[in-house]
Amino acid sequence: MGEGGGRGGEAKPKPQPPQPPQPRAAAAPAEAAPPSKPAPELEELLHRAFGFAAFRPNQEAVCRAAIEGRDVLLVMPTGSGKSLCYQLPALARGGTALVISPLIALMDDQAAKLRELGFAVERIHSGRDRAASRQACIDYLSGKLQFLFIAPERLRVAGFPEMLAKRKPSLVAIDEAHCISQWGHDFRPDYRMIGQYLPLLRPAPVVALTATAAPLVQEDICRQLGIEAPARFIHGFRRDNIAIEVVEAAPSRRPELARELLESESRLPAIVYTPTRRQAESVAGLLSRRFQAAAYHAGLDAPTRQQVQERFLAGGLDVMVATIAFGMGIDKPDIRTVIHTALPGSIEAYYQEIGRAGRDGLPSRAVLMHSYADRHTHDFFFERDYPSVGLVGSLFEALTPGPMAKEELRALLQMDPDVFDKALEKLWIHGGAQIDYAENVTRGEPGWRESYLAYREQKEAQIELMIRYAGSGQCRMRALVRHFGDAEGARTPCGICDFCAPAQCEAQRFREATADEAAAARRVLAALRGGERRSTGKLHAELFPGEAGSRDGFEEVLGAMARAGFLDLEDASFEKDRRTIVYRTARLTPEGRDLDEAAPPGLMIREAAAKALPRTRRRKKETPAPPRQARQRKPAPEPKRAPSSPGLEEALKAWRLAEAKRRGVPAFRILTDKALRAIAERRPESAADLLAIPGVGIKAVELYARQIYRILDEAGS
Repeated sequence: MGEGGGRGGEAKPKPQPPQPPQPRAAAAPAEAAPPSKPAPELEELLHRAFGFAAFRPNQEAVCRAAIEGRDVLLVMPTGSGKSLCYQLPALARGGTALVISPLIALMDDQAAKLRELGFAVERIHSGRDRAASRQACIDYLSGKLQFLFIAPERLRVAGFPEMLAKRKPSLVAIDEAHCISQWGHDFRPDYRMIGQYLPLLRPAPVVALTATAAPLVQEDICRQLGIEAPARFIHGFRRDNIAIEVVEAAPSRRPELARELLESESRLPAIVYTPTRRQAESVAGLLSRRFQAAAYHAGLDAPTRQQVQERFLAGGLDVMVATIAFGMGIDKPDIRTVIHTALPGSIEAYYQEIGRAGRDGLPSRAVLMHSYADRHTHDFFFERDYPSVGLVGSLFEALTPGPMAKEELRALLQMDPDVFDKALEKLWIHGGAQIDYAENVTRGEPGWRESYLAYREQKEAQIELMIRYAGSGQCRMRALVRHFGDAEGARTPCGICDFCAPAQCEAQRFREATADEAAAARRVLAALRGGERRSTGKLHAELFPGEAGSRDGFEEVLGAMARAGFLDLEDASFEKDRRTIVYRTARLTPEGRDLDEAAPPGLMIREAAAKALPRTRRRKKETPAPPRQARQRKPAPEPKRAPSSPGLEEALKAWRLAEAKRRGVPAFRILTDKALRAIAERRPESAADLLAIPGVGIKAVELYARQIYRILDEAGS
């Protein structure tokens, strides 16, 4: 299905589509749930409905729990067949399964694939016209559907939840369930209100599915949905065919390093992830000199994105250079390499992206490039997107019990418009402000501060965890699996990552330790001979007093000792001033304790990234690099702008106000004032033009592009 469906381990014959259910007899009680049927032989149903000969690991247990009517929390990685875990139980239980999904494209893709198999499927979202949505409701009430897909926003439409309750679904599936949790990497406030509508749909079991949820997020999903004792399935995170390498490389070096890595045909097809649209274009341009490569990002219009994606899936492109906009719902089994040219914002996002490699089970590689510069980049965006508690607090203090116009409030505070918008949004999300559709602001609950502070700290912690992962001295796959709470998958090292098998690395090289490095290792062995676990910071201060500049080299020696199996490195933490302080500890392994102190251990030290590959050319010392400013890319020319039209901007604001009222959200949740001003100035003529405007994303284009073009056309006529 959209992300691997229920593909079994054997070849699949042509499926035999089951017949759509017959409408219920008119005499059936309106409030009665569809009776739960005795479970058929599941493998027979799997074969007959989907054409698969066998279940994938863990799928059958999940299906049986849902068929029995139990609520289910399912956390399994992309490509492991999560979709089948609600689709098969839905067929076994009869009636109509309600599927809540946050992405229109993903919803349409899954619905189309189910329809190809002969199932009766409909979907209701803002991308469909009213007549189609109305007919879908009629078909749902008359029992003609087996699956109904809806966007979460539909639940806020007056009367819609009550319509669903007239003929209760047999099962409720919530896809991308991590969006419910404010601790998740893709939190969406619209998703958080799903739980309040579920009692109307009971006794249907709830199946919450996600590919990325650490234990904290898992608990919050259950709490927000009100499912108290779900059957939990946290499985399948271990991928023994993906060799992970983490390489320290300066940002300027990374595009060329990516090109060198992909020289061998055995490393293609590949995805290269970049942090920005501009970098996606520039890296794609570099790679296009050697490979069939193209860029994919949110700034491209929908037809271009679709064309590029289809070329990649069909084998017409060797390399897709993409921002994180690419990948949702992609099921290309033979991707051999995934390269990140910058540090992702969270371990969850990183795992999801490398999970697109090697879905055919064959050896694949994931290379993550990073340096200290990535921390500065993340810090910049963090401070921009999550204003300080003090700044948000000053906004809260200015609010009154009575409504105040947003613009009046901003003028009172004399705050930068962009900073003000970010702060107001966060205050609204955390309950400190109430905002109606016309953006009149009223003081909310004083408890917002603790909620926002915890949220901000968690976001900061996600970045810190990713940075620590990049510098960790342990098996890469094991660390990822442990992060998601998959205890079974974390038992043993993977044997193929840069920690477990440094000699097999492709993105970096290792050398034998120098005499000084071997001597440092012997001092570490002697200091840890007592068996206790020690802080590596204190260990360095004790063994090398007054040599602060040697800390990086010392950490490399510790890493080499860990790779050799002599040392166990582990993170520990303590709380101070409401903050979690994380530090690294070291302890000798049994092999390290048995080592003869006089014998230098055969350590392999990681070389600098600039020496990683044979083809790397370094600048001659007599040719100094030009100043940083001179090397920076010239800024792109400003888009041509029409004279600002107050009438056009007011027309856009009137449309936004009506849309906000219809959706029951503050107007800035539709589009910000800054985005509207830019639309009025630039008068975009295509989706690409619209996406180029800051603050306008793919979802906004999908929802509102036609309405915006109509307003622009009317203004120009």
